[in-house]
Amino acid sequence: MDITKLSETVLTKINSPRVTVAFEKVAQRIPAVKRQIESSYDDIMGDLEGDLKPYRDDFPDFVQIPADGVARDAILDWMSTFNEREEDRWQDGFVSGAVYNGDQKHIEFLNEIYAINSQVNPLHADVWPSSTKFEAEIVAMTANMLGTQAVTSGKTEDQICGTVSSGGTESIMLAMRTYRDWARDKRGIKKPELIAPVTAHVAFDKAADYFNIRLKKIPVDNKYRADIKAAKKAITHNTIALVGSAPAFPHGTIDPIMELSELARKRGIGFHTDACLGGFVLPWAEKLGYPVPPYDFRLPGVTSISADTHKYGYAAKGTSVVLYRGLELRRYQYFTATDWPGGLYFSPTFAGSRPGALSAACWASLVSMGEAGYLEATRKILETADKIREGIECIPDLTVLGDPLWVIAFASPTLDIYRVLDEMSKRGWSLNGLHKPVAVHIAVTLRHTQPGVPERFLADLAASVEAVKANPEASGGMAPVYGMAATMPMRGMVGELLRRYIDVLYKV
Repeated sequence: MDITKLSETVLTKINSPRVTVAFEKVAQRIPAVKRQIESSYDDIMGDLEGDLKPYRDDFPDFVQIPADGVARDAILDWMSTFNEREEDRWQDGFVSGAVYNGDQKHIEFLNEIYAINSQVNPLHADVWPSSTKFEAEIVAMTANMLGTQAVTSGKTEDQICGTVSSGGTESIMLAMRTYRDWARDKRGIKKPELIAPVTAHVAFDKAADYFNIRLKKIPVDNKYRADIKAAKKAITHNTIALVGSAPAFPHGTIDPIMELSELARKRGIGFHTDACLGGFVLPWAEKLGYPVPPYDFRLPGVTSISADTHKYGYAAKGTSVVLYRGLELRRYQYFTATDWPGGLYFSPTFAGSRPGALSAACWASLVSMGEAGYLEATRKILETADKIREGIECIPDLTVLGDPLWVIAFASPTLDIYRVLDEMSKRGWSLNGLHKPVAVHIAVTLRHTQPGVPERFLADLAASVEAVKANPEASGGMAPVYGMAATMPMRGMVGELLRRYIDVLYKV
């Protein structure tokens, strides 16, 4: 083919009067389209702002430090009012996830532990050595729960170790940065690639964005589990790690960790099990006899795991654990500075100063719950989840996705599921809307195991389905937002919507 002639032909067609007129018409429409989009953004944010800022008319706003300090009694009264207005929904089990224990005695116990340790900062281990005791033991207890005892070689490269972080996102980001730096040092990889299923937590996207890692996403099968063949095909000489979820946040399904981790082991790359959601459920579910596929350090290919103590570990919000196979691998996570004028500096995680009170409360939660406590909590959750799943499957217009244990996603082949979500919101429920496929999920917690809660959920869900069937063209609510986000091909516009949402959160 004559490239020169082809180029001349293409240019001639582009410069033709017909194409020029078409471009001019498009250009003329752009300002109108932009105005329409801006108007849509403004309408959506206007509707949401009232819900996001409910205290504007009832309490003073502070845009600068007051000249005279406000009386402490007044501040405590405000705080009590905020708490009273916000606690009913989660206390009564109307919220998916979010509050995983919620028992008042447990809350008061953790608050007491926090108060005792409110001044503790693990950065100064010489001043507060108790913080190192708490964090070392949190890591050890979590590691033993997740398969340490199966690692019997005694070699330092097999020793399970880790650190405490501020949450699942930080645990995941720490692990991905660790793999990046390990691969650069050991294998000379300068263009790192990470492979994760499309259902993996968005924290992996965030890590890739922060640390300049190319994230290659692989599809899932009809049971919403990572496709093993796609994972194998995606591996290149630049791959630093594979990822699997136990379970994945959207559909509550567990990826084929055994097959994926073995694939990683044979190729000499890392494998991370994201057990942020399931790390403190699956070990106990297995002991209770539920079908739990292997996912932890009992698999030789698993080289790191993230598990959130502040979810089903029932600690206060703000702690998680990231574990590694081998002391050497963990050291790639550390930051050290040896020539700073301020002295020698080191930090195991992203933060410098950290609230040691959260680590103390986490330690107290694990120790006070004990194995018996976790077994009983897990039994209640899984039995309640079974009841909810069976009830959803009995509603003709709904279908459960995958084969979940306690994070139950459901869709509808006949109805706009986001309308159902809106109807559930009207009845006080706070559930999670999902994309790809369009669905809704509930993450069952101890709050849902209270008497009557699963029955109320199913009754409200059935009523919501009937309401949508009776009035399918209803407008308003979050359904248009979810619908637009799910179907809009220009993802940049969806991103702009989210950025504006964040702007509203910081608006006084």
